[in-house]
Amino acid sequence: MIRKMTRFSAALAVAAAVSTGAWAEDIRIGIYSEPSSMDPHFHNLGPNNAFMANVFSRLVEMDHKQQLQPGLAVSWKTVNDTTWEFKLRKGVKFSDGSDFTAADVIFSFDRASNYTGGNSSFRTYLKGKTFKKIDDHTIHITTPAPYPLMPVDMAQPHVISDSTKGSGKADVNKGLSTKDFNQGKAMVGTGPYKFVEWKKGDRIVLVPNPNHFGTKAKWTKVTFKPIPSAPARVAALLAGDVDMIDNVPTTDVERLKKNKKVRLSSGISNRVIYLHMDQYRDQSPFVTDRDGKPMAKNPLKDVRVRKAISKLINRDAIVARVMEGLAIPAGQLLPEGFFGVSPSMKPEKFDPAGAKKLLAEAGYPNGFGLTIHGPNNRYINDAKIVEVIAQMMTRGGIPTKVVTMPKSVYFKRASKGGKDGQPEFSFILVGWGSGTGEASSPLKSLLTTHDKSKGFGASNRGRFSKPDVDKLVIEALATVNDPKRQALLAKATETAIGKYQGIIPLHYQVNTWATRPGLKYRARTDERTIAIDVLKAN
Repeated sequence: MIRKMTRFSAALAVAAAVSTGAWAEDIRIGIYSEPSSMDPHFHNLGPNNAFMANVFSRLVEMDHKQQLQPGLAVSWKTVNDTTWEFKLRKGVKFSDGSDFTAADVIFSFDRASNYTGGNSSFRTYLKGKTFKKIDDHTIHITTPAPYPLMPVDMAQPHVISDSTKGSGKADVNKGLSTKDFNQGKAMVGTGPYKFVEWKKGDRIVLVPNPNHFGTKAKWTKVTFKPIPSAPARVAALLAGDVDMIDNVPTTDVERLKKNKKVRLSSGISNRVIYLHMDQYRDQSPFVTDRDGKPMAKNPLKDVRVRKAISKLINRDAIVARVMEGLAIPAGQLLPEGFFGVSPSMKPEKFDPAGAKKLLAEAGYPNGFGLTIHGPNNRYINDAKIVEVIAQMMTRGGIPTKVVTMPKSVYFKRASKGGKDGQPEFSFILVGWGSGTGEASSPLKSLLTTHDKSKGFGASNRGRFSKPDVDKLVIEALATVNDPKRQALLAKATETAIGKYQGIIPLHYQVNTWATRPGLKYRARTDERTIAIDVLKAN
């Protein structure tokens, strides 16, 4: 809530407001999903990336519609077919007063590229690129082949200060450790706010960074309050315990629209909710026969089985009943209007008879047993979606058990909880928001062959692998001509999903924020809840 202040605290706040341009008010924001770490390179995950935007900056920033904007870099251009030049902003200081230079960029990207302690990494944006300092405010980035998406990739990893790197090695265990970030020691950024404290499960507190080079922070204090329970989050807003909430539950949107004490802001996101399937193990740990016994052969490796599962899912019913109409059935990686979308890819029609026929052709006329794993506090209605999918599949002849868990446990196990650090589960529900605002991001991360050294398949938890898909994506990434690249990305999507069913798209999220009277929030396609975007209403 916007709290009343004592005469003494108000005087301090006014003094702060004079120096920062703030409104001499503090604000509390109730968030559905708490970051899993204060380390900006720990996990390339929506809640983490959203929070980091308050404290850290990127070379290239994106507005609420994911249009590229100058950030720590003021300009960028190609100097030859394989080299990009980024001119860095001069006069920028970190929150500790130290100067921002090219050395901080090189250190940050080296650390993010070689980070081994997280789950889904930023390697997909950094591998295959060589970073060179030309002077304190110029860097060159070279690639083996032409790479037109360089500015988009540079809008992903956050830049940290190299002044706290300890030994100077880009090693999370020897330099800037996750513990250093979580305790605040290494939370030194160039963003609009400065880190004060993180009490896990209770609050994250920020204050304005007077050194920020861009739009000055308006709120004299920002407190993010993790409230994973949807009813509790809405209740906190209505009671005045918080001034704003994100992820307004779909069941409450119509009711809140009629409440004059609430202001809503909704918009379609870049996030597709989808299913990954184990496509690399001959024996998959959570696949059984109908009697619950392990199977010698993994049916999920058969494209006919994967297509049958897709046909068993009634996307329209999920959107109407589970999502209360606040979602769009998905047939590919991004909704219409984003770059790289295929005009021919439509959502799979609910077809139990067609699914039964495909299962019989694949040699499973009586189906088999399966367990679906998913998070219960990451995506809108995630646990409910998992339950409904299991019911649909069970009715279609594939008896399916359900296991859901908190995202802090789920993603680690889903990424590398199995033998030899491989994904643990057989069949999972996940979501992917395209941070780049176009199709190469999900294609490269979810549907190219998993290869750490190249940064491909960083979040390919089903280990889908097809050389023709890899070839199309690699060619698209090196194609400078926009229409040709658009066509290649569309063809890669048609091949990976339409031909092979590498993943099963379900729906695109529509996100809603709610504020108290006098405030408003700009809905963002990247789903981020950022303090700088909380504005006073006219």
